[in-house]
Amino acid sequence: MDDASLGHRLNSIATLWTLVCQAHDGSTAAMKSAQEQLLERYEGAIRRYLLGALRNEDTAEELFQEFAYRFVHGDLRGADRERGRFRDFVKGVLFHLIADFHNRQKKRPLALSPDQPEPAVAAPSLMDMDREFLRNWRDDLLARSWAALEKIEKETGQLYYTVLRFRAQHGDSSSTQIAEQLGQEIGKPLTAAGVRQTLHRAREKYADVLIDEVAHSLNSPSDEQIEQELDDLGLLEHCRSALKRRGSEK
Repeated sequence: MDDASLGHRLNSIATLWTLVCQAHDGSTAAMKSAQEQLLERYEGAIRRYLLGALRNEDTAEELFQEFAYRFVHGDLRGADRERGRFRDFVKGVLFHLIADFHNRQKKRPLALSPDQPEPAVAAPSLMDMDREFLRNWRDDLLARSWAALEKIEKETGQLYYTVLRFRAQHGDSSSTQIAEQLGQEIGKPLTAAGVRQTLHRAREKYADVLIDEVAHSLNSPSDEQIEQELDDLGLLEHCRSALKRRGSEK
């Protein structure tokens, strides 16, 4: 990796925490833009987590709207970039929202009629909540990494996303079979050797964007902090080779 590419990567990594600061400490226009970008970035993980934790679409949507309201009306000031992980702040806010919801449910008067519906789900344990949040955060990172790989394919014309996605969906297929089947699907002749080369490069690209996505959520992370976060998220095995390669390129 050359110096220009490395500089661009480090500038991109800093962008998230720059947005965090702008979301409540900038001009009105900058604040609104930063808040919208942060919400858009994490909306998928937040919505899936709330739905999984509450198992009720209406309640999950209600709490998401409450999260969004708090998010744009000052709660973000509690995010401490010195702690390094933005997901810890997001998780804390969501945990409190869910706990407050269950506390409100407990304080409701007892139903006088057997037809009165009971709460949709019992309050989950803190361990269950933490496990569910981590799973949804990880799934969202993977989804954004796939989207980034697809964008790279559109920009370069290289079939990174198409070939790697096909391989993920047809894990038992050989490179020869992939070349034949995928070639027919996209109407373009492929060779087994070409598929193997594209798969190798696609895995490298995917690992790179995954590492970058993780680094985005940390504050000026060291290599060790990125590796630890990947390990915490259960993603380290996907990225070991890429981490080693990136370390040797610095």
